[in-house]
Amino acid sequence: MKYALLVYESEEAFNRRDEQAVAAGRAYGEALQAAGVLIGGAGLGSPDTATTLSVRDGRRQIHDGPYAETKEYLAGLGLIDVPDLDAALEWAARHPAAGYAKVEIRPLLGCLFPGGSGKSS
Repeated sequence: MKYALLVYESEEAFNRRDEQAVAAGRAYGEALQAAGVLIGGAGLGSPDTATTLSVRDGRRQIHDGPYAETKEYLAGLGLIDVPDLDAALEWAARHPAAGYAKVEIRPLLGCLFPGGSGKSS
């Protein structure tokens, strides 16, 4: 099964990222890779750098910033391929941000990444 691990942080935690947090994230990514479950992932830039697009009546509408104002920011994402939800939960619990942020685990409905089957398996 393929899952997205979506990390949500408070604005304060998002803005507090330091070298230690970056190193912890890098080590976590290396552990995922060493286990052979990593499909991909990345931290995300500030919501202030986001651009939101929608198409209505055939016309693009582009807005600066995120889609919605929220108390928490989507700070990063990881894509993993593990046997089941229990395994995904184990990996999510190991995420360095899990101690102060939330990690949402969501199954992928398909996979268009290299080596992906196009099915959620």
